[in-house]
Amino acid sequence: MSSLTVAHLASRAVITVSGPDWRSFLQGLLTQDVETLAPGELRFAGLLTPQGKLLYDLFVAGTPEGMGDGALLDVAAEHRPAILARLIMYRLRAKAELLASDLPVFAVFGGEVSGEGLYADPRLPALGARAYGERAATADEEAYEAHRLALGVPGPADWGSEATYPIEADFDLMAGIDFKKGCFVGQETTSRMKRRGTIKNRMLPIRFDGAPPAFGTEVLAGTLRAGEVLSGRDGRAMALLRLDRIEGAALTADGRPVAVEHPDWLPRS
Repeated sequence: MSSLTVAHLASRAVITVSGPDWRSFLQGLLTQDVETLAPGELRFAGLLTPQGKLLYDLFVAGTPEGMGDGALLDVAAEHRPAILARLIMYRLRAKAELLASDLPVFAVFGGEVSGEGLYADPRLPALGARAYGERAATADEEAYEAHRLALGVPGPADWGSEATYPIEADFDLMAGIDFKKGCFVGQETTSRMKRRGTIKNRMLPIRFDGAPPAFGTEVLAGTLRAGEVLSGRDGRAMALLRLDRIEGAALTADGRPVAVEHPDWLPRS
């Protein structure tokens, strides 16, 4: 355990969900199946608009055995009040209790991750695990963000709110959508995009020299718009790219050459 990196994710916060109807309540809202969520298991999901745009990402963590039936929702701290308000709006007569929690969120990564209180990240094994509750941190959140970006995995800073579709944000490739679970908010659009089998845009990592171009900077294939730069740091960033314009093309952003990377976990379309 000593060789692992433990980073406190100050940008994340927790909502507790309990009550006899908590599973059926979340089941009808989220992109991921929660009916079969086991105690101690973590699943990645999205909460969408009725039109299928991504509102918020979240992780659903099954409460460990012996601590009662329920779940923890791991959400963006800045959006927790809005997420709580939206969930309460949808709750209607469901017997489900939703409360903001003071539990801190940690990411544990950088080696073989296992142990009590650790929830394996379902998106990608190399991302490690999440943990909820106080523990000794060995790094700050920037270390985790650098690790995530090195793996080519997009994050909340890349998809914003109501700005993109979950499939464009690679949710379908990161175990964030269960297409067999039944209805959820925004399902019709999401399922239609999947059935068509042709995804026009994807979030992919890009490489370049120097500081990252500003968020929203156009990526050009010659004179044609091929996408836009999202979040990043020196030498590397995420970008939302048009797949039909990037293959074999000389790409630029802010007048500088950029190269697209295809992580091993992300198949070529």
